[in-house]
Amino acid sequence: MIIIKNDIEIQNMRRAGKVVGNTLAMLEEVVKPGITTKELDTIAEKYIVEQGAIPSFKGYCGFPASICTSINEEVVHGIPSDRKLQEGDIISVDCGAILNNYHGDAARTFAVGKVSLEAKKIIEATKKCFFQGVKQAIVGNRLTDISAAIQQYAEGLGYSVVRDYVGHGIGREMHEDPEIPNFGKSGRGPKLVNGMVLAIEPMINIGDYYVKVQPNGWTVITKDGKLSCHYENTVAILDDGPEILTLS
Repeated sequence: MIIIKNDIEIQNMRRAGKVVGNTLAMLEEVVKPGITTKELDTIAEKYIVEQGAIPSFKGYCGFPASICTSINEEVVHGIPSDRKLQEGDIISVDCGAILNNYHGDAARTFAVGKVSLEAKKIIEATKKCFFQGVKQAIVGNRLTDISAAIQQYAEGLGYSVVRDYVGHGIGREMHEDPEIPNFGKSGRGPKLVNGMVLAIEPMINIGDYYVKVQPNGWTVITKDGKLSCHYENTVAILDDGPEILTLS
């Protein structure tokens, strides 16, 4: 069941979203060669708690950290550790926060120092995929209008779209209905209405879209070992157009 939010609920989600957006902006400033992903997690958790919020991810289905840190061929759900970032890496950071019982959820992919042109291009393309999808996140459209726009843009540049993991509704729960694939034909699924709130999150690969879960049960990597990027925001569907709630 898709839960429609009222104005007060969306205002609460704006507050949660701002915490998430600001956390990611802060992490972007400290991502550099030599820092560990565990250090990034500590910085994120400290800031989220200081804002009076709760890290959404910590303890969620047993996840041990406050952010997901996925490096290079890791697609999503990387676990922070003592691994140091290296010059030329890319890192996707997924972050969630609960404030006043409502969730915000967003992800960014950052370059670590100087990266290859190939890496720069897919980081930018993944971000643009998200914004192509958001253009379709308007009252009266169908859910898969978002999906089709993301897929068409990504594949038009020669990239592939991860099939196994998708976006989702969000509100009092981090994962609500509906699921939002980043691929598919337009004109399908539920009609978008005022008060829907969606976490739209393209996951785009340089190579094939096939992925596999690592033995830790969390970290998802590309099967071919090629780079993957992730870009996500929490988006409210409103009568006057979509509002991105998780920008800094």
